[in-house]
Amino acid sequence: MRRAKVNLFQLLIFLGVLMWSGIKPYDTFTWMLEVAPAVIGAVVLLATYKKFPLTPLTYWLVLIHAIILIIGGHYTYARVPFFNWLKDIFELERNNYDKLGHFVQGFTPAMIAREILLRKSVVSKGKWLFFIVISICMAISAFYELLEWWVALATGTGSNEFLGTQGYIWDTQSDMFYCLIGAFLSLIFFRKLHDRELEIINSESKRG
Repeated sequence: MRRAKVNLFQLLIFLGVLMWSGIKPYDTFTWMLEVAPAVIGAVVLLATYKKFPLTPLTYWLVLIHAIILIIGGHYTYARVPFFNWLKDIFELERNNYDKLGHFVQGFTPAMIAREILLRKSVVSKGKWLFFIVISICMAISAFYELLEWWVALATGTGSNEFLGTQGYIWDTQSDMFYCLIGAFLSLIFFRKLHDRELEIINSESKRG
């Protein structure tokens, strides 16, 4: 019951941030592109909630990831105010909010992939699990870069805000590198907490 209330609270946060982001976004087309993955993810999680509820850690990471996407959709990744402030303070060449987005693009999917692989008994804990999870995260990152390319080809200049390269020629490569760092750190620092929550959810499923 307590977990259900927490999940409802998370859903309300998601909906609240989504509604806020839809109020006069900088570019409506970009907003639709950026929030689409978060909305699709929310629909999938709601559809699978009863049959395959995730661990609390994973749900919180998904929520944080969704909020980052939604904020980027509202302002566009190149114009998020706090990161503009950081740009001015540290005299950076660009607004690096998109790098945060790609960092969590590895950080959150790493826990999701790890959870599915372990609970479905696809692979046991160990080096192979680590390698497979990292590979899945990098595949997701590569697909997203391809998606950006396809959008650019389909819409022409209309995709500039979505791409958010800000003139950086190595943007695609650095995006994937940040994803790799995020996935690696997620597995290193959250592995033990995730294991404890998996034990709880497994024991609950056996009783239920």
